[in-house]
Amino acid sequence: MASYDKAMESYKKAVTTAASLAASAMLVRGVVNELVPYEVRDLLFSGMGYLRSHMSSQHTIIIEETEGWANNQLYDAARAYLATRINTDMQRLRVSRVDETKSMMFSMEEGEEMADVHEGTEFKWRLVCRDNSSASSSNTNGRGGSGNFKLEVRSFEMSFHRKHKDKALTSYLPHILAVAKKIKEQNRTLKIYMNEGESWFAIDLHHPSTFSTLAMDHKLKQSVMDDLERFVKRKEYYKKIGKAWKRGYLLYGPPGTGKSSMIAAMANYLKFDVYDLELTEVNWNSTLRRLLIGMTNRSILVIEDIDCTVELQQREEGQEGTKSNPSEDKYLQQVTLSGLLNFVDGLWSTSGEERIIIFTTNYKERLDPALLRPGRMDMHIHMGYCCPESFRILASNYHSIDHHATYPEIEELIKEVMVTPAEVAEVLMRNEETDVALKGLIQFLKRKKDGAGKPENVDQVAKEEEQEKEMMTKSDVPDNEDQQDGSKE
Repeated sequence: MASYDKAMESYKKAVTTAASLAASAMLVRGVVNELVPYEVRDLLFSGMGYLRSHMSSQHTIIIEETEGWANNQLYDAARAYLATRINTDMQRLRVSRVDETKSMMFSMEEGEEMADVHEGTEFKWRLVCRDNSSASSSNTNGRGGSGNFKLEVRSFEMSFHRKHKDKALTSYLPHILAVAKKIKEQNRTLKIYMNEGESWFAIDLHHPSTFSTLAMDHKLKQSVMDDLERFVKRKEYYKKIGKAWKRGYLLYGPPGTGKSSMIAAMANYLKFDVYDLELTEVNWNSTLRRLLIGMTNRSILVIEDIDCTVELQQREEGQEGTKSNPSEDKYLQQVTLSGLLNFVDGLWSTSGEERIIIFTTNYKERLDPALLRPGRMDMHIHMGYCCPESFRILASNYHSIDHHATYPEIEELIKEVMVTPAEVAEVLMRNEETDVALKGLIQFLKRKKDGAGKPENVDQVAKEEEQEKEMMTKSDVPDNEDQQDGSKE
C-alpha cells in the first residue's frame, strides 16, 4: 500500500512538472511574439531548425505531386515504381483499375510507410496529404475561379541516413525514373492511326499477335527480333555515322502468309504505335509530307501492298507513258515515287527518331527498283508458305498440343503442298476436338495435293468435312471409305 501511495505521488509530481513546463513554454512564446521582432524570431527559429537537422542522422526529400501548374514527373515515376514494390500486407492499401484490359494497381494510402532497398541502402517512403482549400479559395477570388488548384495536395517523403544522400540523388532517383519509364511503356495502350486528308485519326490497337504465336521459321523470326533489339539500342551509333535513326523492312510473299501479323508482333514487341498510311487517300507530295512529319517518335509506318496501292509517278521525265490531255492532268494523283523516297532516306527522313518503315507486297518483282535499292529497305523478309515448324506453332496456338500421332503424316504433306499458314489455321479452327481437327487438316492437304495446286473452295471443303463427320457418327464408316467418298465428291 505504501508503494502504491509513493507511485501515485511520483505520478502527480511528474504531471505537475510537465504542466509547469508547458505553461512556461507558452509564456515564453507569448513574450517572444510580443517583444521580439519577427525578423529576429525567424532567425532564431531557423537557427534552431538548423541545429536540429544537424543533430539528426536522417535526411528527407519531399516530392510534391505538382510543380506550379505542371505535374511533377518524379512524383508520377515514384508512384509507378512503388506500386511494384508495395507490400500487400500493409494495414491500409489503395487499389484501383482504370482500364478493364489492365490489372489492378496498388498504391499507398495517406500516412502509410514502406521501405525499399537499393544497392544495400534502405529508403523509407511515406505518403503525405495536406489540405489546400485556403489556397484554392484565394486563387479563385484572385484569378476568377480557374479551377487549376487541387483541394488536396499529395507528396512523397523519402527518408534515409544522411551518409547516403549522394546515392539517393545520383543513383536511386535516376533508377526510379528509368524503371517507371519501362513500366509506362509496358502498360500503355498501343494506337493504330489511319489517315484522312492531312490528319491522323487513332484507335486503340489490341492485336494479340506476338513473336511467340507467329507461325514462321524460327531462325528467320529470331533474326528479325535480334535486328529490332539492335536497332532500338543504337541511337548513339546512328548519330555517330550520320544516319537518321530509322529502319526499313520489306515484307513480301503470297497472301495469307502472316505479313499483317508480323507487323502487329513488331508493334507489341517494341511497344510502338502503328501508322497505317493509305496512299490512295493522299493526292499531293505536300500532303504526304505533312502526314509523315506528324508522326510521333517510336512508331511504325506501314504501307501495305505498295505495288498496287497507287501508281506512283516516275521520277524520270523521259519515261514514256500514256497521258491524258493537259486540262485533266491537274486532277490526277500527284504523289510521286521521289516524294515517298525522300521520306524514306532523303532530307525528310530526319524529321523523327526511332521510327520503323514497313512496306508489304505480294509480288516483289513488281516493285520499282528504286524501292529495293540498298539503304532503303534494310531487311527483306520473305513470308513463305507453311512449313512443318509453322504447323507445330499453329497446332500449339489453337489446340495447346506439342505432339500428336498425325504429325508425321501432316508434316510430309505440308512439304509437298503449297499451303499458307492462314489456310492451316482456318482448318484447325473448325473443331475444338484435336483429333477431328487434325484429321480434317489431313483431308484438306490431300485434296489440295490431288488438285495439283488448284485453288480450294474453303467453304465447300468445310461442308464436305461436316458431312463426313455426320456420316462417321451415324454409321461408323471406316477411314478408308471416308477418304474414297471425299475424293469422289
